[in-house]
Amino acid sequence: MPRVRPGHATRRRRRKVLKAAKGYRGTRSKLFRVAKQAVIKAGQYAYRDRRAKKRQFRALWITRINAACRARRISYSHFMAGISNTNVALNRKMLSEIAIADPPAFDKLVELARGGQPAAD
Repeated sequence: MPRVRPGHATRRRRRKVLKAAKGYRGTRSKLFRVAKQAVIKAGQYAYRDRRAKKRQFRALWITRINAACRARRISYSHFMAGISNTNVALNRKMLSEIAIADPPAFDKLVELARGGQPAAD
């Protein structure tokens, strides 16, 4: 029985894997068997980190809001409770952007969170 060489489908499959492994270091971008493992692992990391990114950004926004609140002598938890009690419909992403880009507006939000009473120095 004659030897059967890898056909068109095999070449196409291997080329697809090696193309996905382009830019990887060393044999991970050159040899099919190693590249296949690297591409599978990279896919697992990408899947996991697409979800982790959302958590990381939320933590960043909370940290920024907390820092802005501390500078105005109010804790993050009191600020968020006050904001929710006054029915201000701003999410943490927008609050952090306001804290960075528009400090006077954030001062007004802090006053709203305190119940509209000026800060006691």
